[in-house]
Amino acid sequence: MNRFGPTLEEKGVRFRLWAPSVEKVLLEIEGQSPLAMDTRPGGWKEVFAEAAIGTRYRFRIDGQPVPDPASRAQAGGVHGWSVVTAPLRADPNWKGRPWEEAVLYECHPGLLGGFKGVAEKLPALQTLGVTAIELMPIAAFPGARNWGYDGVLPFAPAEAYGTPEDLQALIARAHALGLMILLDVVYNHFGPEGNYLALYAKPFFRADAPTPWGSAIDFRVLEVRDFFSENARHWLFGYGFDGLRFDAVHAIKDEGWLDRLAQELRREANSRHIHLTLENDDNAASYLRQGFDAQWNDDVHHAFHVLLTGEGNGYYSDYSQRPAEMLARGLAEGFIYQGEPSPYRHGSPRGEPSHDLPPSAFIDFLQNHDQTGNRPFGERLIRLSDPRALKAAIACLLLSPHIPMIFMGEELGSRSPFYYFTDHEPELAKQVREGRRREFQAAAGAAHDDLSDCNSEETFQSSDPAFDAPEKESWLAYYSALLGTRRRHVMPRLKGSRAGGAQAVGEKAVLAHWRMGDGERLTIAVNLGETAISANLPKDGLIWGERRGVGLQPFTTLAWLSHV
Repeated sequence: MNRFGPTLEEKGVRFRLWAPSVEKVLLEIEGQSPLAMDTRPGGWKEVFAEAAIGTRYRFRIDGQPVPDPASRAQAGGVHGWSVVTAPLRADPNWKGRPWEEAVLYECHPGLLGGFKGVAEKLPALQTLGVTAIELMPIAAFPGARNWGYDGVLPFAPAEAYGTPEDLQALIARAHALGLMILLDVVYNHFGPEGNYLALYAKPFFRADAPTPWGSAIDFRVLEVRDFFSENARHWLFGYGFDGLRFDAVHAIKDEGWLDRLAQELRREANSRHIHLTLENDDNAASYLRQGFDAQWNDDVHHAFHVLLTGEGNGYYSDYSQRPAEMLARGLAEGFIYQGEPSPYRHGSPRGEPSHDLPPSAFIDFLQNHDQTGNRPFGERLIRLSDPRALKAAIACLLLSPHIPMIFMGEELGSRSPFYYFTDHEPELAKQVREGRRREFQAAAGAAHDDLSDCNSEETFQSSDPAFDAPEKESWLAYYSALLGTRRRHVMPRLKGSRAGGAQAVGEKAVLAHWRMGDGERLTIAVNLGETAISANLPKDGLIWGERRGVGLQPFTTLAWLSHV
């Protein structure tokens, strides 16, 4: 039984709130007189009321109305009424798909038309060869548009995207098409507007562990751990999501909670496939040995980015020296930084050894919401690199045994920017806008007075990936051909595969090998440069590309399968 949120009973609803910092809490049901909530051990407040599905309610503390932090739906935004919803139960007949079959597609639900809009696009993505949709965070946030990382009510789908029923229909549609659907969840911080927890539950936060978003959430506290554990179950076993991507876990001072949570979720899933992935700037490989399937591999992204664009500022400075050698290590061993000192971190060591992990423990990508949207002008790689080199990098990404991720619009050859966007009230919007301008000025050493207004609706609309895709059909055909090759030749052999070594064979060229689960040897040669490279390449078993002349030609990726 959940401790947080309303519970439907035979003759009404039991409302509960963990409020250890206040003595008196009132329950307000729309159209009724307030009810005083009883105090229970451990800082809990509780009351039973005659109510039903669809009832709007909130709590009042010292005259301040607040939503239920475990609200399952909101009416009127994050400052409005919470809504009692029907109990959720995932489809027991859907067992999911193995992780080795994952081809991820990261998307922003708002830009695609909400939950209904995403559902309409699923058949085309399935035809393309995508097998798993990954939604950026959907938890209720302030305003009508947001990346999702300013969420403050983690259990409630954002009203701007649709109703809980719309979300259930999206998941059902995905499963009917054989697609997995994963959700990005944010357990390391709350957004700056609409989070009332500190008013009545001060122990939820710890002042001794600051994060970029304010005081850290205190996972030493049982109720805090239970709150987020219930949230993970809510999405996986209530709505039926196939997996979760845990945002920025390096900012979670978890006291071992994450590992325990992963183990508990897998036990509860029983025979059903669920997939748990991480974003972790610390490259802590230990998580990937204790219940988590994979980590977003920023290292491989950064090496590719330097090779494609020549940029070496900021965190790219860690990859600007011998980037081909770094890419080779990333393809062979997952992480590039496995405990070595990071120049960007002033020489501090970063990472743990990862060479023993399977290739499927690493999610590789050329673009994602962060790496594109956190640029001053939100440029996609197609505007930053030679399209011929970009296509060679895409082939390497989609054919390697690492799990590939496509960021929405890549498959269209979209030239639209992907901006950072919000819909905050005026004063907060001004602070965010000026803060981003200072951040970019400090990073680049130059002012960005022409930076787009992140709070403008035009900024949001301009980020539509289909807005500027003049060569859409040819890009779709390219992705389709690559994903067909992956489906036929790589995916069936992925389980049990291991790296077989990789090396730089030129300033922008890499040759990598893997021993696949069936004993076959997969070889990929990629040349992102303008000069042909002399390399000892296999003679037979080509599954992608065309041999032209001697050696590895410019802007080329070739892939072979051969008997060892």
